[in-house]
Amino acid sequence: MRISRRNFTGLLAGSVALPLIGGAPAIAADKVVRIGYQKYGTLVLLKGKGLLEKKLEKIGYTAQWTEFPAGPQLLEALNVGAVDFGSTGETPPIFAQAAGAPLVYVAHEPPAPRGEAVLVQKDSPIKSVADLKGKTVALNKGSNVHYLLVKALEEAGLAYSDIKVSFLPPADGRAAFERGAVDAWVIWDPFQAAAEVAIEARELRNGEGIVPNHQFYLGAKPFVEAHAQAVDVLIEANSEIDVWTKANTAAAAAELAPSVGIPEPVLIKALDRQSYGVRPLDETVMKQQQAIADTFFDLGLIPKKLSIADVVRKGGA
Repeated sequence: MRISRRNFTGLLAGSVALPLIGGAPAIAADKVVRIGYQKYGTLVLLKGKGLLEKKLEKIGYTAQWTEFPAGPQLLEALNVGAVDFGSTGETPPIFAQAAGAPLVYVAHEPPAPRGEAVLVQKDSPIKSVADLKGKTVALNKGSNVHYLLVKALEEAGLAYSDIKVSFLPPADGRAAFERGAVDAWVIWDPFQAAAEVAIEARELRNGEGIVPNHQFYLGAKPFVEAHAQAVDVLIEANSEIDVWTKANTAAAAAELAPSVGIPEPVLIKALDRQSYGVRPLDETVMKQQQAIADTFFDLGLIPKKLSIADVVRKGGA
């Protein structure tokens, strides 16, 4: 992780009734949706377009946005009550649930297995995942690629203990990868696409056939239960942006590029590997997520068995 811990202050301390202004309904201090987002994805586009604010205003809510370097940090913030809602890959919510975070799975996007991969340098002598035995592999601890690495090793007949793992956030992982301090890097888009385009990193194995790579929308349980209408509006707005992005990949890349600092061609490559269509979790998705949780428990990466079904939102939009 880029930081060991973040201190979050200034949490809302209760509602304060406000007078009518210009005939509009007053907005209470507790009618704020605090959203955690990462440098890439639907939520960044949603923030940039201002669509959510317009929808929330109709029901008397406002939005506050906070950027995080990766899913584990975002869910750490949710755990301590600093954000109410956000999106991450498959693995961060499992680690967060194991740590006691009061999270709820609200919705997901379909699998995007090509949107994460094990990369090696273009001239690396490593030709297969089996060649990683005894090598050092960098990844962001607790991120979606953590499970990809486990399953790729399993497929190649290697144990997790057969490699050396270096836990590094994306920026540090890229730096270590480029200077040859690690032999391979397990990473997700758009960082994956950036490495492929800029330094011609070679894909050793992506997630096709071994991991689904879902994107999940998650909320803090107290917020989801107390503000169901606002959560439904969030999912509705995300769905609209999702539909637009799928139909307008080049335009979406152009909008994202200035805010994330990544060239448009890289973003187009990443967006082409993304999946689209926000929807509630079904039995298949819950079973897939349960399999990840069980795997991490068996490996001793989380301290207790989890039940994914116990933290999936029932009902809603």
